[in-house]
Amino acid sequence: MSTIIYPSPIFGPVHSRRLGISLGINLMPADGKMCNFDCIYCECGFNKDHVPTLRRPSREAVATALEAKLREMRTRNERPDVLTFAGNGEPTAHPDFQNIIDDTVRLRNQYCPEAKISVLSNSTFIFKDSVFEALMRVDNNILKVDTVDSDYINKVDRPQQPSYDIHKIIDQLCRFNGHVIIQSMFLKGRAEDGTDVDNTHERFVGPWLEAMKRVQPQEVMIYTIDRETPDKALLKATPAELNAIRDRVIAVGIACTASY
Repeated sequence: MSTIIYPSPIFGPVHSRRLGISLGINLMPADGKMCNFDCIYCECGFNKDHVPTLRRPSREAVATALEAKLREMRTRNERPDVLTFAGNGEPTAHPDFQNIIDDTVRLRNQYCPEAKISVLSNSTFIFKDSVFEALMRVDNNILKVDTVDSDYINKVDRPQQPSYDIHKIIDQLCRFNGHVIIQSMFLKGRAEDGTDVDNTHERFVGPWLEAMKRVQPQEVMIYTIDRETPDKALLKATPAELNAIRDRVIAVGIACTASY
């Protein structure tokens, strides 16, 4: 089973296709996956295969580890391009997320003021005021919208809460008034259970593009799988397909990048 379980609370730096030299901040346990999605393409594997036994790191542990790493990098004359909240699950699910963002802004300003702060999120906690306010403070508020098709979401992204509603998510994304970057995964082929996962067709792209026009994000990042996935049957979208989708986004006046 393919798996990348990240150390916690700090990992890297690593090279990101979209963000540059990224110092990772993992707010989930270091020995497993804790996420309210169970995406069939997740590099951390399926939730059931990596149940953690440790607790999530505390606010204090995150700040202490981050400061130590930034000091170490500074002594080597290294500077991260970005401090990225990602890892073994949904970062905004941490009960102290807002305060952790406050600490990270303070430490960034002290040690590497030119670096950006990014959060990679599946958008499920943006209804919570403290999470919304924290995301408004980060440089790159990167929120997932793979599609607006509910059936596809249930088969591929597999939200673990029955209340998940992509249309309510889109409504909430509009509240950011453009301070949001939308990240969308495009796939090809069929899953191991035979489910067609190709969301590059007009059936999916057209309604998704209408949602992007409504949200008016500062940027859209489209991408496809880059690492081994837990569902082995998935295929990459082609550069030509991604470029075609990218060009449609740009044509409606929204900045867009494609990563292959």
